[in-house]
Amino acid sequence: MKKLVILTGAGMSSESGIKTFRDSGGLWEEYDVSEVATPEAWRRNQELVLRFYNERRRQLADCKPNDGHLGLAALEKHFHVQIITQNIDDLHERAGSTRILHLHGELTKARSSSDPELIYYIGYKDIKSGDFCKKGSQLRPHIVWFGEEVPMMDEAVNLTADADIFVVVGTSLNVYPAAGLIHYAPASASLWLIDPKEVVVPVSRKVEVIMQNASKGVEILTEKLLADL
Repeated sequence: MKKLVILTGAGMSSESGIKTFRDSGGLWEEYDVSEVATPEAWRRNQELVLRFYNERRRQLADCKPNDGHLGLAALEKHFHVQIITQNIDDLHERAGSTRILHLHGELTKARSSSDPELIYYIGYKDIKSGDFCKKGSQLRPHIVWFGEEVPMMDEAVNLTADADIFVVVGTSLNVYPAAGLIHYAPASASLWLIDPKEVVVPVSRKVEVIMQNASKGVEILTEKLLADL
């Protein structure tokens, strides 16, 4: 089977009702990122940070995978599919995809604020002040905040470097280091981009562009990829 590596961003989940940070009406308009998504914010106001991610978790509980998520899961019948996602939701998992690397963490998990190796699955429950890890430290969202290292980046680079086909879905390619992954796709790999908006792709190689939302775009991608088998 060919190795199909797919990088997904906020546009992948927006059809499921997940608010994005950058779009009009998105989260930036309701919250200042420096107040809810940085280590400094956590040190300054844990209650606000916890409330923000508790709201996101409750929202996620009411969302369902869209046809784009389901379409990517269905591609596993024909390809060795590896998803690398910038999203912190669990919609790829719920759609049935089996190989998913979360670059920016997972909303359904909490971790120790003193030991990053202590990670707990919490589902859609709130994290409250006074919820401690086994070492006695406050639990925090298992999220990579702005200003923190992306610990899964090296693995993502290795997976991308092994791709026969590399697809970008629903990301502006503005958020680094994830946006730089496309540079690691082998010269022999075909490159695809699915997004309804104009996206500046930071490579000089040929990129097949499908200007559609995730659901329709994945449907078109599937038709094209299966036609080439």
